[in-house]
Amino acid sequence: APMVLVSCLQRCVQLVILPVYILAYMGLWDSFYKKVFPRIMAKLAPMYNRKVYKEKQELFSNLRKFAGPSGQLRLLEIGTGTGTNFQFYPPGCRLTCTDPNPNFREFLLKSLSENPHLQLEHSVVASGENLHQISDGTMDVVVCTLVLCSVTNVNKVLKEVLRVLRLGGAFYFLEHVAADHSSWTYFWQKVCDPVCKCFGDGCSLSRETQKDLEKTNFSELNLRRIYVPPRWIPTSPHIIGYAVK
Repeated sequence: APMVLVSCLQRCVQLVILPVYILAYMGLWDSFYKKVFPRIMAKLAPMYNRKVYKEKQELFSNLRKFAGPSGQLRLLEIGTGTGTNFQFYPPGCRLTCTDPNPNFREFLLKSLSENPHLQLEHSVVASGENLHQISDGTMDVVVCTLVLCSVTNVNKVLKEVLRVLRLGGAFYFLEHVAADHSSWTYFWQKVCDPVCKCFGDGCSLSRETQKDLEKTNFSELNLRRIYVPPRWIPTSPHIIGYAVK
């Protein structure tokens, strides 16, 4: 019965956002949204950062230990967006940023000017599934936060992560994921999925990202579950941690 109710409510939600589907079908939604989305994120990201500040600080506190033999840390961030993670990266970090949306550029540059301790080496417009501009084994660390929920293919992204990481390098992640299937949160995640896909740049609320990480060929996986307040919202369940190649 719950699944019938879910699909019924999903239909209602889809009906409400029908104009968006029509615009998308006509090819007008995407170009409009790609311009607006960075502005929305520039407002929302600092609020989110305040909620997970302690967790991010703790997560990124050991980045240094993955620095290469030269003592320099070559860090690639997938889906950099507005650059909200920059403040957590260690000084002298050699940074490569990728994002499929070129409209994030002005916000990225603003964040870089506020974080002079970092050195931007490359900024690439590319999706996480196809990072062909980055050579094999050239990165000490890859970072990805709140990105795997909206990529087209999680496994392809993780394959690319493994390819660009050097042996012994690490992949850092913080992602919202599906709640326990028997919970009300999961029920609302399924109901809200269509809206979130439209307005969250393809974001899915009910991805089991931890399963993809477990299936990927990492030599070590450090992962824990956390809840970002308020606990009743569909994006509250998260996974956080790092994996070593």
